[in-house]
Amino acid sequence: MSSIKTSLPSGVFAASVTPLNKDFTINHDALSSHCHWLLKNGNDGICFMGTTGEANSFSVNERMKALDHVLSSGIESRRLLVGTGCCSLSDTITLTKHAAGNKVGGVLVLPPFYYKQVSDVGLMKYFELLITHVDSSDLKIYLYHFPKMTGVPYTVDFIGKLVDRFPDVVVGMKDSGGDWSNMEAIMKAIPGFNLYSGTEKYFLNMLRAGGAGCISATTNLTGRIAAKVFEHWRTNDADALQEKLTEARTAFEVASFIGGVKGVLAKHHRDENWLNICPPNSPLSADVMDKLEQNLSSINFDLV
Repeated sequence: MSSIKTSLPSGVFAASVTPLNKDFTINHDALSSHCHWLLKNGNDGICFMGTTGEANSFSVNERMKALDHVLSSGIESRRLLVGTGCCSLSDTITLTKHAAGNKVGGVLVLPPFYYKQVSDVGLMKYFELLITHVDSSDLKIYLYHFPKMTGVPYTVDFIGKLVDRFPDVVVGMKDSGGDWSNMEAIMKAIPGFNLYSGTEKYFLNMLRAGGAGCISATTNLTGRIAAKVFEHWRTNDADALQEKLTEARTAFEVASFIGGVKGVLAKHHRDENWLNICPPNSPLSADVMDKLEQNLSSINFDLV
């Protein structure tokens, strides 16, 4: 398992969705309740204000107020990995200072994603300025590798140089690239790096290779199944449990994860407010939702 020093738990993390009001403002009480529900349903921690949480649809102030409210509801700060990466360095600094000041387990930092084909020199300067300006002993940075969305990958070479430069600050990464060979290369190049897969499909492989766990949109709903894999990953039952987890994850891949997760939660909680999604994202069409429900029914998926 991972050994680079961090207070963030290993295991199962839900990339939390963000419940909204009809005017697309954040429903703080529902968000806090959902975070508590996630921790009761198999998740060891919560990835807060990431892609699935629609973070880039909200202002800096909206994101900070949401974190303040969730923490005030009694969620343990070290169990939160808070998304803070923005195109603007100053916005990233503001969000990261706020999160570190609240002693969260870590911050998840996207690369500045508007400009493409940027150099490693430019990326390194970005992180040097971020770390210098935040200037906190509580700062633990997890890189967010999601090239499909950002167009700006964190290469193995760059990650190694960044960890060498800031070994007590840059401690891990969420790899949402979907390429297991890339994840293996990172773990071989940087022993003890706290690497989380962005899909449940690689959860058991990640644990066996010495990684930290998985951070996924669908563990909003598959948390209990994933928790069984984490509990038994060293046993003879692990492969069969992983097969069930992969089956559940695959069932959701017919749809947008934001729309799919919120759609299932709306039916589970019998609350249509879960269908509120900030444009330009939108709820699933009836046909796609029907297909998702058929997939879940075919594997006897039950949320409770």
